[in-house]
Amino acid sequence: MSNKRIASTETPTETLPSEKTAGTVHLDAYRVVLFNDEEHSFDEVIFQIIKAVNCSRSKAEKLTWEVHSRGRAIVFSGTIERCIYVSAVLEEISLKTEIQTG
Repeated sequence: MSNKRIASTETPTETLPSEKTAGTVHLDAYRVVLFNDEEHSFDEVIFQIIKAVNCSRSKAEKLTWEVHSRGRAIVFSGTIERCIYVSAVLEEISLKTEIQTG
C-alpha cells in the first residue's frame, strides 16, 4: 500500500511541467502598445519598429498601418524586461508607447 501512496504522490509531480508552462505564460503577459502621432513619417516608424522588435519590413509596415488607422497597436508581447527594452528603443525618436499587462 505504501507503494501506491508513493505512486499517487508522484502524480502531482508529473503535472509540474505544465505548471511551469503556465507560469511562463504569466511572465510573458506584457505588451508594448505604440500610439499614433502626427510627427513621424511612416518610414521613421517602420525603421524604429524593425530596430526595436527585430522583425521583417513587411511585419513593421503592417504594424505601422495598424497604428495609423486604429490609433494604436500592440507591437510586441513578452517578458517585462524585453518590453521595457522595446519601449525604450521606440521612444528613442519620441514615439509614444505604453507597457500593459493582462
